[in-house]
Formats: sequence, C-alpha cells, structure tokens
Amino acid sequence: MSAASSLRIVIIAPESLSPDPADVTAWWEAERSRSLRIGLLENGYNIVAVLPADVFLPDRLAQIQPDMIIVDAESQARDTLEHVVMATRDARRPVVLFTDDEDTSHVGAAIAAGVTAYVVAGLGAERIKPVLDVAMARFQHEEAMRRELADARLQLNERKLIERAKGLLMQRHGIAEAEAYARLRKTAMDKGLKLADVAQRIIDVAHLLS
Repeated sequence: MSAASSLRIVIIAPESLSPDPADVTAWWEAERSRSLRIGLLENGYNIVAVLPADVFLPDRLAQIQPDMIIVDAESQARDTLEHVVMATRDARRPVVLFTDDEDTSHVGAAIAAGVTAYVVAGLGAERIKPVLDVAMARFQHEEAMRRELADARLQLNERKLIERAKGLLMQRHGIAEAEAYARLRKTAMDKGLKLADVAQRIIDVAHLLS
C-alpha cells in the first residue's frame, strides 16, 4: 500500500458539484473542486468524506479521524477556515487550503491559524502529491517541535515541584538537601510513583497543614 493510498483525507467543500449553470462563479468553483478531487484520486489518495464547513464539523471530524484535511474554499474562504480551525483545535491535523483567492495578504494569518499549506488555484494534478507530501512533512516537523517544547516545559515544572518539596522536607525535618532528595526518591520507588507526583503530594499536604 502506498503512502498516498493509506492517507485518509477529508475535503471541506460544498458537497454539490452541480451548481446553477447561470451562476458563473459557482460553476467555475465547482469545476475547480471537481478537478481537485480527480487529481487526488489520480494520485491514489483515499477521500473518505466531503464535508460542509458548518457547526457540526468538529463532531464529524472526531468520528472520521482523518489523517489530513483539505479545504477546497471559494474566494471568501475566511468563514470556512474559521470552522476548520475550531474543528481541529483539540485534535491537530495537517490542513491544506486550496483557494481561488489570489489576494495573498492573509496567507500569514491563515498559516498562524493552523493551515499547513496555502495553495492558490492553478495547481495541476501532477503537483498535488508533492504539495501534500511537503504539507505532511511540515506538519510532522511542527508537531515534533511542539512535543519537545511541551516536554521541556513539563520537565521544568517537575523540577520546580521537586525543589519545592525538598525545601519543605528540609525545613520540617531539619535535614540536608541530599537527605531530602533521598527521602523523595525512596517514597517514589516504594509507591511506584513519579518523583514529581510525590513532590506534588508533599506540597499539597503542606498547604493543608498551613
């Protein structure tokens, strides 16, 4: 199975590809949307759903659990993008925005809001896979950096808890820092807890007794 075929994609777009023929703008948008979907299928991608950008989008995405979201947006893409950003706030996924809007003044805002790749209309089928590959690689890199930052913050907070708990033990029992740390570590090992969890319990008890 190729990487493309294993990728479960949800497209956010109007579901109908048959607008009123008299509406020229809607007709061109439908043609672009049709071309995008054909290009995805020709490149072997698995389109699992086409969803409208509405208030039910978060629940639908939570049920489907796609690997990537493609926003096939009309020129007025801001409302659509807001729905998608809200829907992926708690469960981040790569978001690729295809739009007809050649005004790139709000690209920065879109990227800051969580869009991984911003593509203006005119993308040929042969370029879809490279764009999505880069979008996925960028997303994975950013997520790795987020995890590293979160881990660093967690470690810093844990160190602060341990230092505070050591200080409480030293003050209460009149012992040296090394002895306070040894007691913390022994308690953690005896109870099968993390050192930071033991430290937090000591701090909580100190608050209750103060």
